Amino acid sequence: MTTVNANEIALGIESFGDDDAPLVLLVGGTTMLSWPTALCERLAAGGRRVVRYDLRDSGESTTADPEAPAYTLRDLGADAAALADALGGGPAHLAGIGVGGMVAQVAVLDHPGAFSTLTLAGTRAVVPGPPDDDLPDHDQATMSRLFARPMPDWSDREAVAEFAATGAEILGDDPVAARAIAARIWDRTPGTAPPVQMANQLGMVFSRLDCTPRWRERLPEIGIPTLVVHGRRNRFFPVGNGEALAREISGAWLLVLKEAATAIPDRSVGEVTEAMLRLG
Repeated sequence: MTTVNANEIALGIESFGDDDAPLVLLVGGTTMLSWPTALCERLAAGGRRVVRYDLRDSGESTTADPEAPAYTLRDLGADAAALADALGGGPAHLAGIGVGGMVAQVAVLDHPGAFSTLTLAGTRAVVPGPPDDDLPDHDQATMSRLFARPMPDWSDREAVAEFAATGAEILGDDPVAARAIAARIWDRTPGTAPPVQMANQLGMVFSRLDCTPRWRERLPEIGIPTLVVHGRRNRFFPVGNGEALAREISGAWLLVLKEAATAIPDRSVGEVTEAMLRLG
C-alpha cells in the first residue's frame, strides 16, 4: 500500500499485478476493502494491473472533516479520473461498488476519455436518500433492524467488528467476513475519533455530499462497454436498481448473483472476475 497525489489530494492505494498491464481501478464503498482481495488477485492473474483505493476521508487517503465534507460527488469522480491519469497506462477499466458505484457513474460521464470500460456493482443511479418512484427503495424491515441497533464505542475495535458482523447478518451478507473486514478498516483508520471511524466503517459522509445535478438522465451518454453486477438478495439497493442501470446504459450486460446480497461473496468471485475480464 502507498499513496498517490491526484486532484491535489493524497489517495491511499493498493496494487496487484504487473505495472505494465491494463489498469483496473476499483472505487470502494468508502475504503478499498469494499473490494474482495480474492477478486483483485484473480483479476491480476488474468493479466490486469488492479488498483483499489480509499475515497477521501477514509483509510490512508486525505482526511479532513467527514462531518462537513468540503467536496462534492463530482469531486470524487474527478479524483478517480486524476488517479487513473497519475497511474498511467491509458484509459482504465473503472469499477465501483455500492456508493462507489455512484462515484464511478459520475466519473465516466464527466471524464469519458479517462475510462475504457465500466463495472457497477450493487449500486443505483440516484443519490443517497429517497429514490425515484420507479426504483425500489431500501427494504424497510431490514432498515428498521439496522438502525434499531445502538452505535458502538468507535474506540473499541472488538465492538466495532461486532457491530459490522450483526449488520452483515441483517443485510444477508457473511458476518464472519464482515467482522474481519471491519477490524482491518479499524486498524487502517487514522485515529479513533467517532466521526472518522463512522466515515470509514459506514460511509456516512455520502449523506452529506452535494450530489447535484442529477445524472440518471445522462446514463445513455455512457458509450463504453459496461457490466452491471447485482445481488438478487440485496436488501439495501434491491435488484431493480441494477436492472434499471442495465436498461438505461446502452449495451450494458447485467450479471445477477443469485445468492449474493450487498457484498461480493467468495463463491461469486470467479464469476465476477470472468465477466469483468470479458469486457476488455
